[in-house]
Amino acid sequence: MVGFCHRSRGKNGSLDNTDRDLATAAVTAALGAGVVTSFAVSRGQNPLVALAITVFAAGVALICDRFGLI
Repeated sequence: MVGFCHRSRGKNGSLDNTDRDLATAAVTAALGAGVVTSFAVSRGQNPLVALAITVFAAGVALICDRFGLI
């Protein structure tokens, strides 16, 4: 069974740097969701709901990135 800390080896035998990719995916997802939810807040949505949507979207993006679904 492969754990979350597993790092695969590339063609040249070096370890892949997945930590940086994880941080990049989190920031990108949060920024993208934040833009959409800020528009929703301007249209009258509750800010706490918008924040929850942003956190959920970033979490889903991280899970998809970690398991290679994207």
